[in-house]
Amino acid sequence: MSLVPRPRAPLRATLCPTGCAGLSVGRLGPRLTAVAFRTRSDDLIPEENEVVQQALKRLSPQQSYDRVYRLRRAAQLSLQHKLLPKGQWTQPSQDVLYLEPLIDQIKAELAEKKQLDAMEVVKKH
Repeated sequence: MSLVPRPRAPLRATLCPTGCAGLSVGRLGPRLTAVAFRTRSDDLIPEENEVVQQALKRLSPQQSYDRVYRLRRAAQLSLQHKLLPKGQWTQPSQDVLYLEPLIDQIKAELAEKKQLDAMEVVKKH
């Protein structure tokens, strides 16, 4: 009898209630999990939206690098079923919104564009 390795099932990303792929929430809840993995609240905004994609393109290179680093570290900790030590958790003073203002700005630009596109020009003689 020869041993033939069975094909592995494809890996599936799990989605937590806030839409963060691969990060398990567990007993902590989404907010405490974000703090325990040292992510910011804007890191958990789902990226599948066109407005969010535009906002991510407008981030500075440093902000973009920091965001990717936080998400990769959180995914690694989630895979290892570990939390950061409490001394390294994100403090409320460090959890500043960096993506939400850009999203609001893009939504306002799109609304203004929609209004300008719907405008009718009436000639007066």
